[in-house]
Amino acid sequence: MAGQSATHPGPLSPALLPEGIRSRIVSGVGDLDMHILEAGHEGKRRPAILLLHGFPELAWCWRRVMPLLADAGYHVVAPDQRGVGRTTPQPDAYLTDLEPYATGNLAADVFNLMDALGLPSVDMLVGHDAGSIVAGFCALAWPDRVRRLVLSASPFGGAPPAGTPPAAPFLDHVVHQELARLPQPRKHYQAYYCGADANADMWNPPQGMHPFLRGYYHQKSADWDGNRPGPLKGWTGEEIARLPHYYCMPAQSGMAEVAAAIMPDVRQVAGCDWLSDADLAVAAAEFARTGFQPALNWYRSALAEGMTGRDMTPFQGRRLPMPVAFVSGRADWGPYQAPGLMEAMRDGLATEPVAIHFIDGAGHWVQQEQPERFTEILLAFSRRG
Repeated sequence: MAGQSATHPGPLSPALLPEGIRSRIVSGVGDLDMHILEAGHEGKRRPAILLLHGFPELAWCWRRVMPLLADAGYHVVAPDQRGVGRTTPQPDAYLTDLEPYATGNLAADVFNLMDALGLPSVDMLVGHDAGSIVAGFCALAWPDRVRRLVLSASPFGGAPPAGTPPAAPFLDHVVHQELARLPQPRKHYQAYYCGADANADMWNPPQGMHPFLRGYYHQKSADWDGNRPGPLKGWTGEEIARLPHYYCMPAQSGMAEVAAAIMPDVRQVAGCDWLSDADLAVAAAEFARTGFQPALNWYRSALAEGMTGRDMTPFQGRRLPMPVAFVSGRADWGPYQAPGLMEAMRDGLATEPVAIHFIDGAGHWVQQEQPERFTEILLAFSRRG
């Protein structure tokens, strides 16, 4: 399958967009032409909220939240981040320079976008999943440009204490050997994402892109009754193997096979009001066009090369000065998949206590599954000093 052509795909068709949201390309965002979705853009001097997606997602994942925030008086911006969707360029080779995908550079992309939009600061920066790590780093590196920080689904532990040696890359962790030695061998999904076969497996799934994403999103949502998350005792193979297969995979399986193993039936798909087939088709078309390798390079830079730890080093000992909140679905394993990280975030990330919220009736895709409650929490948080 061919990658994205040299011709920019342009913005999304207005016919695909919810009322009040526009799609456009912002040229010259550093070395990128960045695709954004925007709501509340008509009025001047509105406070700004910037929304950062995770994996495998796009700016599109914020479509249910954006009009609600705009109705509350905000200028709301959601970009396709580097390596995703209609933001270009997107080299699709596995063997490529990973430096552009390092956490520090992904954060620089955010501030380059703010500069291009004439935003000296944002009233709130919200990051979901992998976007939570980027948002957290933005607040750490440029605290004067982020008034409030909201992390979602994936905790951000912040900078290590002063004098801490750089951590070894995650792929060197002994847990991978322990998982391989279990009676039913397993592998960590992040190790799989760093491998050379992940993109081909997910870009060319036997079931097709649309069913693949349907199964993947279903399994990590509250719609699948197999999600009963809770804290893990530590980084051992036995404990990590408690995670569902989408986080801790059978050793011989790829993610396409994992997604196919637990699929919603016709009745469940028809009743899935947070992700209609028409909405899913937008995401499926984007990933069918671009593949996943550019976005997978986020994982490779952080976990195989240790670039996130490297980029954190200059900020050792720093705590965030702004108010910080964490929002997750009650049925989401994301807050617990890294043992101890929730506690590190809660106790050590900021100078004030981190406000933690769990939303009933939501799994990993909390902003899509429960957009009204998610927005209520953001708006209440916006009234903090």
